[in-house]
Amino acid sequence: MTKILHRTIGTKLPTAVTGQGIYITDSEGRSYIDGSGGAAVSCLGHNHPEVLDAMKAQMGRISYAHTSFFTTDIAERLAEQLVALAPKGLDYVYLVSGGSEAVEAALKLARQYFVEIGQPQRRHIIARRQSYHGNTIGALATGGNAWRREQFKPILPETHHVSPCYAYRDMQEGESLEAYAERLAAELEAKVIELGADKVMAFVAEPVVGATLGAVGPVADYFARVRKICDKYGILLILDEVMCGMGRTGTIFAVEQEGIVPDLVTIAKGLGGGYQPIGAVMLSNKIYRAFADGSGLFQHGHTYIGHPIAAAAASRVIEILTRPEMMANVVKMGERLQAGLDATLGQSPYVGDIRGRGLFRGIEIVADKDTKQPFDPARKINSRIKMEAMHRGLMCYPMRGTIDGIHGDHVLLAPPYIIRPDQIDLIVERLGDAIRAAVAN
Repeated sequence: MTKILHRTIGTKLPTAVTGQGIYITDSEGRSYIDGSGGAAVSCLGHNHPEVLDAMKAQMGRISYAHTSFFTTDIAERLAEQLVALAPKGLDYVYLVSGGSEAVEAALKLARQYFVEIGQPQRRHIIARRQSYHGNTIGALATGGNAWRREQFKPILPETHHVSPCYAYRDMQEGESLEAYAERLAAELEAKVIELGADKVMAFVAEPVVGATLGAVGPVADYFARVRKICDKYGILLILDEVMCGMGRTGTIFAVEQEGIVPDLVTIAKGLGGGYQPIGAVMLSNKIYRAFADGSGLFQHGHTYIGHPIAAAAASRVIEILTRPEMMANVVKMGERLQAGLDATLGQSPYVGDIRGRGLFRGIEIVADKDTKQPFDPARKINSRIKMEAMHRGLMCYPMRGTIDGIHGDHVLLAPPYIIRPDQIDLIVERLGDAIRAAVAN
């Protein structure tokens, strides 16, 4: 009997024993296409020889050095690589060990920034409903995932939420994409004014919403409008690219496609490709200078930040991601994935929307295509899809509570960037069969 407290108690999980490319093989010899990259993590697939070699080489030099005593060449190199790739103006990096840590650090950076510049009254955080920013207390409070938040509400710090940019369900009849973006921006501005324009410190959002909504991107000039509101009221814009960043949407940073520069960006998952736990916060020179010219320190830290082996893995992952063919393949295979899903599932009475960017695609499952009525949550359609997909040798990322934390189901796909056309077609075929089987039972 297992001594691990697994996520779901009493469920017998297969044991993963090997991984190669886009496949994972279990202890009974069954092979699975990693169609979701785990949780949008395995961007280069499994057992990539170049990444393994980089980690081994670093082990032969130094495996750990606490950042209160030392820096390392490899951590410095990784920071330089990230700054060179980031939107202009994001000039510094704070290394952490994962996505939730990155969000916690970003929130603390935002708060301390305002203390440093003499505006300690700024304390309010605004985010969006049906978002996800991590599972630590501060990150969970910031996120708008109603189901994840529910039982922990009594211990969550105060945060505030506005509507997501969720055109499939929330656009009004006859409303243009531009008018919808304007309406959402007006809602955000009204919330800022309600809380006190000089008391809000940050607005937090995912450029493309991942697990909670299923690859939902912004419309029109939504983020340009958000950036203007933040500038108008002196609010920091924090974009969470933990899931959608590091090439997942076809550009190294998802925000590149929005034509704006945030004040802080959080990254993780694809940064290390699953080879080591690592994350980072990228910050503007404005924030860095406030610290450097003020107290001279960031009052935060974790034991494993800047870990040399993790930095070595991430550095090599970044090097591979920036090869010309890599993002080209993400875009090309993303288009093939969308086209395949449209052809296979577009006419299904149980598929309401197929969306996303690059190799980051979501399929929203409905009971009635015309009314967009979701399935009864008691049917646990998301769990059925996951089970049926695994039976067919496919790992995908189905979730429940798409609409409000209780109602709605979707499937997230985020395969490795090295995927080939024939493998894309297999994902589409197996997922189509899994969805049909799940809704039929």
